[in-house]
Amino acid sequence: MSDRSVTLTAPDQALLERLLPVARRIFTETFGSLYESGDFERFCDGVYRSGGTMSRDFADPSVHWRVATLQGDPIGYAKLTPLRAPVADARAGAMELQQIYVLPDWHGAGVAARLMRWGLATARAQGAPEIYLTVFDHNERAKRFYTRHGFEEVGRCTFQLGDRIDDDRIWRARLEG
Repeated sequence: MSDRSVTLTAPDQALLERLLPVARRIFTETFGSLYESGDFERFCDGVYRSGGTMSRDFADPSVHWRVATLQGDPIGYAKLTPLRAPVADARAGAMELQQIYVLPDWHGAGVAARLMRWGLATARAQGAPEIYLTVFDHNERAKRFYTRHGFEEVGRCTFQLGDRIDDDRIWRARLEG
């Protein structure tokens, strides 16, 4: 598939509501098989329901969004936040690309690359000297993608869902010389 017909847009509340089930589907298809189903569903309900974590972040003016749409339907998104990852030596003003996801049918089509370019450009425009993200240690596809966009591993953190604690990696890209 080509990304030429895909539009990147700052979402309004109506688009966010249409994005929530798509974001849940992407997360479920990517990570659902790793977790106990009850714990996974509770986590997803807390994040992807209307009024959940994702909706609360949408209401936060310090969080920046872009949604990739095809004929108005969401197929992916990126969320840029003030730094939330546990980084001890981050520079003042650092930001975090907290989420960047596209539907699996769109992997390799250039949509994620466009979302990444938006995230890097937006962080630079906000004056961020560096940008961080966290990635599941075993997500080799994502790590190759981040490397292509100038990120490098700089630390570790954990992600807990239910009783399972996963090893994540912290990656950084410097945005200024």
